[in-house]
Amino acid sequence: MDDAQDTQQTDVTPAEAAQAEDLHVESHDPAVPEAYATFMRTGWGTRETDLPPHPVASWAAGRRTALAEAFPGERLVVPAGTFKVRSNDTDYRFRPDTAHTWLSGNQTSDAVLVVEDGEAVLYARPGSDRETDEFFRDRQYGDLWAGRRPSLREMSDSLGLEVRHVNDLEAALTSSAKTRVHRGVDARVDATLAGDEGRDGELARVLSEMRLVKDEWEVGELQEACDITTLGFEDSVREWDRVLEHGERWIEGTFFRRARAMGNDLGYDAIVGNGAHATTLHWIENSGAVVPGELILLDMGVEGHNLYTADVTRTLPVSGTWTPVQRDLYSLVLAAQTAGIEAVRPGAAFLAAHHAAMDVLAHGLEDLGLLPVSAEEALDPESKVYARWTLHGTSHMLGMDVHDCASASLDVYPRGDLAEGMCLTVEPGLYFQPDDLLVPEELRGIGIRIEDDVLVTADGCENLSAALPRDPDDIVEWMASHRG
Repeated sequence: MDDAQDTQQTDVTPAEAAQAEDLHVESHDPAVPEAYATFMRTGWGTRETDLPPHPVASWAAGRRTALAEAFPGERLVVPAGTFKVRSNDTDYRFRPDTAHTWLSGNQTSDAVLVVEDGEAVLYARPGSDRETDEFFRDRQYGDLWAGRRPSLREMSDSLGLEVRHVNDLEAALTSSAKTRVHRGVDARVDATLAGDEGRDGELARVLSEMRLVKDEWEVGELQEACDITTLGFEDSVREWDRVLEHGERWIEGTFFRRARAMGNDLGYDAIVGNGAHATTLHWIENSGAVVPGELILLDMGVEGHNLYTADVTRTLPVSGTWTPVQRDLYSLVLAAQTAGIEAVRPGAAFLAAHHAAMDVLAHGLEDLGLLPVSAEEALDPESKVYARWTLHGTSHMLGMDVHDCASASLDVYPRGDLAEGMCLTVEPGLYFQPDDLLVPEELRGIGIRIEDDVLVTADGCENLSAALPRDPDDIVEWMASHRG
């Protein structure tokens, strides 16, 4: 970052000088004499372009119509959110709220979608006006600092809806219309409109439940995310010599490169757990060595350009071949996952995959002599002692959020049934902690999870991440072929 100090001195700090224009500047920014500011505001050509319609535009219009029909005669306010501070005066890269983008296609910060009387207006912050200092001084929104933002016309043409300046939002919200707000996204919107926990919670619930069944366009986006994720896993194995040299972080960095090159970002922080690190479910520190003879668990997913994410896990033998114990445990988890996937079909309970997978794992743990009771007793909901080694649920919904549709009614998800078009993970695991004295020493420090993304189809399900091998023999062959 170029923050070099200007040698010119002034009695007014840059922050004080910018306050009147509500610019985002810092105390160490150089002074801006009026002559310089005046010169910067002149001599610029037009930068507007003709943008093609966004591929989601027609789908989003239908979603807005359905949402309006769910709340007739009401005003619905769905913000995109704004920047979040990472450290002092630096922000995280902006990622819009899922519900906002699902309804509009917009991915710019500070925007607010308002749906009222069946009509939708997007209030957005356009590119910087060259008649003010914003474009060359504002760290958050200035074109020369943060990059060009589209104009209101460009956004409208692309997204297929009316777009007005976000400065007009407050005036548009002054009417007495019954209003629901998607809260917790934009503090400024929350402060502007009085809240009603029940009314606003109902909006969040409906927005989540509307996203449970994916349309044709969304399925294509999820498939693309899975395909790019497959490439990221392949990249990681191709660089195995560097992985052995530099450890878990090399895989994290390699996968991130693919995610940024072909998508928007990671769908979530990558989990790269070698050896005992694999027994920590959300091991995102990724600071350990990668050790031959041990297993490594890779839980990684690419978020595509339109924010749909994959969520895939593979557990690999670092040496490229399995020891007998590793292969037996892996095969047990694979059998559990296979049973879970086979349980996914329209009309089945969302929890069917979990129950099928846990039945396999509980009986496997019984065969290993680890359970203090029989497998059938352990599977009793009043016992569940088998879960000492399985820890988590087998599935969650997947979409624009890696844990999608989280505000749905519990009776719909997770206690409801599956329907064609839903997308979920199937990801059983076995985890033997390094200090677990109830398991043989040879099992301690082993963690295994296998996860795939499955789409519920008319007669069962389709594995969207099937391009990555799961069979232990296929994994050995796959690793050998990509290591060269």
